[in-house]
Amino acid sequence: MTLTHLDEAGHARMVDVSDKPETAREATAKAHISMQPATLALITSGAAPKGDVLAAARLAGILAAKQTSALIPLCHPLPISSAAIELTPTGTGIAIAATVRTTGRTGVEMEALTAASIAALTIYDMVKAVDRGMTIDQIRLTQKSGGKSGKFSQE
Repeated sequence: MTLTHLDEAGHARMVDVSDKPETAREATAKAHISMQPATLALITSGAAPKGDVLAAARLAGILAAKQTSALIPLCHPLPISSAAIELTPTGTGIAIAATVRTTGRTGVEMEALTAASIAALTIYDMVKAVDRGMTIDQIRLTQKSGGKSGKFSQE
């Protein structure tokens, strides 16, 4: 397998996608933030001192998807047609699912992963004063479709 972000000499490069066809592309990434039960109750009740934690995390995830190429050096800027962030309380914290769509020459996996990560970091930031022991984990791509490599799915 060839790593497309490296040239013949092994130097990092941005992949030239100009000859690739535009196709509909979608990716979903997930993450989980674990916290104390009292912290989860504070978030779900809407009583966090900094405001609506879930609304802020949702907006931060969407913004992160749109800004991925500014954060990850070799990512192409993409015309994102949709970015959706689902935040689901679990028994131990909050499950995050970020789904990003575009029609383009390259996929949106990095945008989905960035969105899920930043949503989790935003939750952490908004309630860290009451729970510094939170952990963010399970960040992973769970689904992608479109492009030459086709479909990928794993939970």
